[in-house]
Amino acid sequence: MANLIRRDNRTVGRQDTQDYRWDPFRVMDAFLRWDPSRAENGLTPSGGEFTARFDVKETKNAYVLRADVPGIKEDGVDISLNGNILTISGKRDEERREEGEQYFAVERSHGSFTRSFSLPDNVDPESISADLKQGVLTVQIPKKPEAQPRKIAVSKTTDGGQAKA
Repeated sequence: MANLIRRDNRTVGRQDTQDYRWDPFRVMDAFLRWDPSRAENGLTPSGGEFTARFDVKETKNAYVLRADVPGIKEDGVDISLNGNILTISGKRDEERREEGEQYFAVERSHGSFTRSFSLPDNVDPESISADLKQGVLTVQIPKKPEAQPRKIAVSKTTDGGQAKA
């Protein structure tokens, strides 16, 4: 029998009253970050709902969405565009458990996720592309060429107010 112990780097209660200082900003930050639907809060069963985490950035030519979706294959991700709403959904299946196997910890989550993003009017919906490599989904949403900034030349005027080339 294996002697496995799950250890967390969390402290339970105060370690030493000398090291403990009450910080109202830390308390407020923890309160604002608290999500009652997350598995880590102890209110949901172990192996809680899988949630893909997204990074959204804007470059000069496109908007880029990147999501960590480990364990999901290309056919497990669905990307659709309805008007200006881009919806990304997927499912990570629970691994099969064999009879007679004994688990000491089950922390990896599984399940379905869906995220929707409102796209601005300056995108080219026909050129949206997606790529899934090593568990990272990257969605490129190009901007329309006319929506990109361009430099306008200023011409000199003569005394009569006519532009001189």
